[in-house]
Amino acid sequence: MRIPVGGVELDAFHVPGRGGALDGPAGRPVVVMAHGLGGTKDSGLEPFAEALADGGLDVLAFDYRGFGSSGGEPRQRVDLAGQVEDYRAALAAAASLPGVDPSRRVLWGVSLAGGHVLTAASGRDDVAAVVALTPLVDGLAAGRLAARHHPPSALLRSTAAGVRSRVGRPVMMPVVARPGELGALTLPGQLEAYTALAGPTWSNEVDARIGLELGRHRPVRHAAGVRAPLLVQIADFDRSAPPHAAAKAAERGRAEVRHYPCDHFDVWPGRDWFGPVVEHQLHFLRRHLTTSDRGRMPADTASQ
Repeated sequence: MRIPVGGVELDAFHVPGRGGALDGPAGRPVVVMAHGLGGTKDSGLEPFAEALADGGLDVLAFDYRGFGSSGGEPRQRVDLAGQVEDYRAALAAAASLPGVDPSRRVLWGVSLAGGHVLTAASGRDDVAAVVALTPLVDGLAAGRLAARHHPPSALLRSTAAGVRSRVGRPVMMPVVARPGELGALTLPGQLEAYTALAGPTWSNEVDARIGLELGRHRPVRHAAGVRAPLLVQIADFDRSAPPHAAAKAAERGRAEVRHYPCDHFDVWPGRDWFGPVVEHQLHFLRRHLTTSDRGRMPADTASQ
């Protein structure tokens, strides 16, 4: 499936819901999802999509412009505002899918995309629910967290690469690399965790300027404007997306909160917390999508 936006086309796949558990007179609800930093839809999203489809929800998963199978130039450059625009375009496209109820559209995001969905949903009345998994919602907080876990020399190298990319020709660096190497994600275990998810369209490179731009990236400011029921799922030992910042966004968004005693990648398929994460998403979505009253629920800080 191709989705036009900004003069290019996004590539997406559609998984129809199964079983009829959430069928209504107008059709089934649909979840719109995308990946985090440098990710592609064939790199770990399909198991989430299949699990949600088994619960009766359609899923539309897409690649951002410049990544994976989507069009757009330059390649491998993270355009933060453009990615939010891509989400909005995919949300509009989801309304026309066969068998879908346009009034029950859900925004789903993980990591960097967990912040995008807050921004994309803010101020809208046509989003039925929002799921933010291990969301990166505050670039400044993420920078402080990175400073705790990385030596200053590593941060200086990535900053220098970003400056060179901004003032001259694009400078690429790995999305994920071994500790001590240049890369966006270089903590112990991250290379193995990310590459275990990698699909055929994923490329382990990203424009280094993203390191400079993340400091101004603060989706937490949009959380209060989310009118739909919101689920925020926090990895309490997250070394990439600051847990305290996610908790602040959840409070501002009057969200239901779930906590997991794990790190950033431990919620992904094949890891210990994938099952509970999906179970909680389905529980949340069934509760809000099977009733006519989709008003905001009181904050729930239940932990798993």
